Amino acid sequence: MTLTYIWTGFFLVGFLAALAQWLFLGDVEVFKRIIDGTFTAAKVAVMDIALPLAGIMTLWLGILSIGEKAGAINLLARIIAPFFSRIFPEVPKDHPATGHMVMNFSANFLGLDNAATPFGLKAMESLQTLNPNKEEASNAQIMFLVLHTSGLTLIPLSIMAQRAILGAKDASDIFIPTLIATYVATVVSMVAVAIKQRINLFDRVIMGWLGGLTALIVAAVWYMSNFLTKPEIEVFSKVFSNLILFSIIAGFIVAALRKRIDVYDAFIEGAKGGIETSLKIIPYLVGMLVAISVLRNSGILGFVVSGFTWFFTQLGVNTDFTPALPTALMKPISGSGSRAMMIDAMQTYGVDSFVGRLACIFQGSADTTFYIVALYFGSVGIKKTRYAITYGLLADFAGVVAAIFVAYLFFH
Repeated sequence: MTLTYIWTGFFLVGFLAALAQWLFLGDVEVFKRIIDGTFTAAKVAVMDIALPLAGIMTLWLGILSIGEKAGAINLLARIIAPFFSRIFPEVPKDHPATGHMVMNFSANFLGLDNAATPFGLKAMESLQTLNPNKEEASNAQIMFLVLHTSGLTLIPLSIMAQRAILGAKDASDIFIPTLIATYVATVVSMVAVAIKQRINLFDRVIMGWLGGLTALIVAAVWYMSNFLTKPEIEVFSKVFSNLILFSIIAGFIVAALRKRIDVYDAFIEGAKGGIETSLKIIPYLVGMLVAISVLRNSGILGFVVSGFTWFFTQLGVNTDFTPALPTALMKPISGSGSRAMMIDAMQTYGVDSFVGRLACIFQGSADTTFYIVALYFGSVGIKKTRYAITYGLLADFAGVVAAIFVAYLFFH
């Protein structure tokens, strides 16, 4: 599946859905909404994403440059190399890509999205140096992207904050269900891609790392559930996440000073690539976000939700979850769009309702697959995505199914 087919499909499906809205439902404003949405999406791609990202990229690529010259990135890479060498067999153990991927996954896990993106783009750039076919995604790049789209995050802080703003009695009651759902999405996506790439999942190192990560998450959930109040969980997450991030910066600088490296020159050397990378991704972002806007404003999601409701009703399945589906359907397409759907669900059905809570779990269960593909593959000029999007959507689907099950378990 290539980005060309996806991009074209979004426009054609959006046009047909809008045409149906006009002919059968008499919605005379649908085409105006679509055209207005394209202009808004183009502006958002440049003004709200690419330009702010330029500053973030400049900062963190400079910090990464200090870490690389100080040897800190290589140290992290060596620690996790036994595991990564098995799920990324194409990447040499001492390659810089390993350290960059570690930084990206760590930032995502701690909910530090602004830091995760520069690390991820740097990781994709490093993986591209090993790619024999520069226009086609390699196995390693696909594994990295799919794991990234699974969106494994320890604490969904922004979602809990939004629930608090809307007056939830217990803003963090979706913490454990969301963690379970996103962890299921991550494990399913890794296993699926590993099977596709014929990676031996029963290797002792892989089993050990997966077991250790599972134990770490279970221990964190147990500790926060039994020893911290809900407000303390939010404070803990804010302090711990940002302390880790600042410790990384300070650690890189101290390590560089010990090696007598000119820290500022190292920062400037790495930071120079921030603007260049941000400018490179603008056409990809504009193209994908405009196509997504067409799909979103065409009304197709309403048709899809109605179809799901009818289908599950015929099967005799409880359909209380279907009003929350717009958030799940929008999440792979647009992070801001799915957030808007989540807020709308909480406002419409109640912030502490089953639908309101499920929408929040959907929002935190996976990441924005199409946006990530456009951003990460676009940054290195990859045009043929192979099976990356299919397996990224599989991660999203696993997260959605897990979210529904845990929501019924905890809240229904």
